[in-house]
Amino acid sequence: MTALVFRLWLLVAALVVDFFVGDPQALWRRIGHPVTWFGSLIAFLDERFNSERDTPATRRTRGIFALAIVIVLSGALGWALENLFHALPYGWIGTILVASVFMAQRSLLQHVGAVADAFATGGLEAARKAVSGIVGRDPDMLDEAGVCRAAIESAAENFSDGVVAPAFWFAVAGLPGLLIYKAVNTADSMIGHRTPRHEDFGWAAARLDDVLNWPAARLSALLIAVAAPFARGRVRTSLRTAQRDARRHRSPNAGWPEAAMAGALDIALAGPRFYAGMLVTVPFLNATGRLDAAVPDIRRAMRVILGAWLALLFLVDLLALSLSLI
Repeated sequence: MTALVFRLWLLVAALVVDFFVGDPQALWRRIGHPVTWFGSLIAFLDERFNSERDTPATRRTRGIFALAIVIVLSGALGWALENLFHALPYGWIGTILVASVFMAQRSLLQHVGAVADAFATGGLEAARKAVSGIVGRDPDMLDEAGVCRAAIESAAENFSDGVVAPAFWFAVAGLPGLLIYKAVNTADSMIGHRTPRHEDFGWAAARLDDVLNWPAARLSALLIAVAAPFARGRVRTSLRTAQRDARRHRSPNAGWPEAAMAGALDIALAGPRFYAGMLVTVPFLNATGRLDAAVPDIRRAMRVILGAWLALLFLVDLLALSLSLI
């Protein structure tokens, strides 16, 4: 068995462990989730190297240097863990467990489902509070349809960068690839924004995150389209919507899974929204779809994400079996 085939089987196991077990919250309350360790490092580098007294060029150079530190340390940690597990009897179990920690299918469904549940238990105000944990827009400015669209968009985008992208980079480069991806993705979420403080310092993090998410975003759109029948949608419609509308999104990657989901559910996603009290005008994806998204649409989106996860699992299985026969 080649190293790639073995890694693919480990990936299958990691995806299954994440789906059925999820994160050990009691442990993370004690030591913090590993992603928060990356966050602490990035926050330290931001405080240490990002000075508002420096010129934009200097801040961009320092941001590149800080990102290089993050990449080297996360890659070294992944390499050390992989070699440690390789040297231990049944160490492959450790690889599966570590990889599963950085997959997010179970938590994704839980967080999106919590928004739908909140409507039933506490109405719109409770749903706004629930959705504020998974999106950055102003929740108080959202009506019921806006909350539902926000939850559905988050489901599609986070399926890409929380499930498919980690799986892709683990398949390509093992634990080092997986940890580097998660570290860069965390850096983008913390310093990759176009704000006065991070416009230049976070430039490298934002650009590299775009590069690393490029293949996963397109693959996610395909997987979501394949799963469209789970919500009584059509595969062809979902694919056509992604191909037509993905580039209308301001992100070079997020538009792909979001447009595919819009086509799968036949609803309009994206569109104008408020950030920090300011209206940001962005085009709708699938503009001819329904604007009045409702709670049942969140449930339908969750079924699509489940179907897309099953499609991913099948794809990795098929690839591993095919390579085993070569």
